[in-house]
This record gives sequence, structure tokens and C-alpha cells, in this order.
Amino acid sequence: MGDPKKSRRKWQGPGHPWRKEVLEEEMRLLGEYGLRNKRELWIAKSLLREIRARARKLLALPENQRIPLEKPLVSRLYRMGLLPSEDSTLDEILSLNVRHVLERRLQTMVYRKGLASSIYHARQLITHGHIAIGGRRVRSPGYLVPRDEEDLIGFYPLSPYAKRSQPIGVGG
Repeated sequence: MGDPKKSRRKWQGPGHPWRKEVLEEEMRLLGEYGLRNKRELWIAKSLLREIRARARKLLALPENQRIPLEKPLVSRLYRMGLLPSEDSTLDEILSLNVRHVLERRLQTMVYRKGLASSIYHARQLITHGHIAIGGRRVRSPGYLVPRDEEDLIGFYPLSPYAKRSQPIGVGG
């Protein structure tokens, strides 16, 4: 089981870390999604890598073995919000990219809903405890928001922002 103080890494860095195209793409994604460091990007890439590997393993199986194992994976990814419908196929899983995962982060959702004036402001609101999901405070900007919690994102009831009548980006 291991020592609880020493948790296992959730990420794996790039195989070739000093390629110019990789560095430029990583910096573009860091700025676009307001990530703190490249580790947050590598966590998303590692999650996607594991999902795609499971889909490839399922594709290698014969159809009679694949069908019962495919449904739970597709429904889980649908609940996570990564797939558009529960009738999605393994090919749609293989077509996912890191932007799909980054769009499901709480930080991105707060900004897209208009609760923050910028992606960096969204991160600050979350870490300072002003954002809640269903009335429960969430302080992790990297929290992957499931599909059923998407509409429950709002300000924490005891936050001073909860009493404002207009969105953050309008009028200061």
C-alpha cells in the first residue's frame, strides 16, 4: 500500500522534453488554460494517455469480448464530460486530445461560465475559496468537473462575491 505521506506521481513527463515544437505547444496551452506549471499539463496528458491505452486494448479484443467491456468505459467518459453521448464509439475515445481534458477543469469552467474576468482570475477565485459546486467549497483549480455537477458551479454562499448582483467581468 505504501506510506500515505508519499503519494504516487499522477503524471509522466514528455519523452523528448527539449523538442522545440513540444515546448511551444506546452507554453501555448499553459497560457490559454492558465495552468500554474507544466506538471498540471502533464497530469492531463497522462490521464488522456491512460484512457486512450484502455481504448486501444479494447479494440484489440474480439468483438464478443469487447462489447461488455466497452460500455462501462464509454459511460464513465460520458459522465466525466469527455464524450458527447453514451452511444460514442472507441474511435471517438481515440480522437480525444488534451484540450478536451483541460476544458473539464474547474478553472476553465468558472471562466467559461463568466464567474471570472480572466482564466487567471478564475484560478484565484477557486484557491481563495470563493467557488463552490452545489454549495460545497472546492479549492482545487484542477478538479475535473463531471457532467452532472456542471450546472451546480457558483459562488460559495458565504463569499462576498455571492452577494453581487452582476457578473464579475461587468462593471468592475
